[in-house]
Amino acid sequence: MSFKVRDWEERIDAALGIAASTILFVLMLITFADVVSRYLLNWPLRGAFETTELMLLVLIFAGLPLVSHADEHVTMDFIDRVLTPAATRVLVRIVHALCAAVMFFLAWLVWLKADRIWGYRDSTDVLRIVYGPFVYFMAVTLGLAGVMACAAGKGAN
Repeated sequence: MSFKVRDWEERIDAALGIAASTILFVLMLITFADVVSRYLLNWPLRGAFETTELMLLVLIFAGLPLVSHADEHVTMDFIDRVLTPAATRVLVRIVHALCAAVMFFLAWLVWLKADRIWGYRDSTDVLRIVYGPFVYFMAVTLGLAGVMACAAGKGAN
């Protein structure tokens, strides 16, 4: 039985794709139920806005390391046309290093913010969901995106 990194990557991508699809579907159901109950029954769904906000946070920040891993960030290639292939490789590595540095810096700042939020036990107004774990999740995924940017920079050809 041989171990292939690509197999694990495909399984993780599939699992995260299913998770993202599930989150989007639940978001759609919550929004639909809220709109129907708000306008037809004059009874808004309690906590729908808070739940939607937190689920969007999880969806966006969980996708950030995946985007970094796949090296699918938005890019502009207008400068590549005037550079040699060797200079382009150097530029790509510099950009990945810069992206990784920014991600690590943001992860550190968000972690400090998460400590403060956790200390205050801030929570949502209606459902009283504590924000702390979500902000720690943001910090961790930013750190993972930094790691992925480092890995993408090493693999730049």
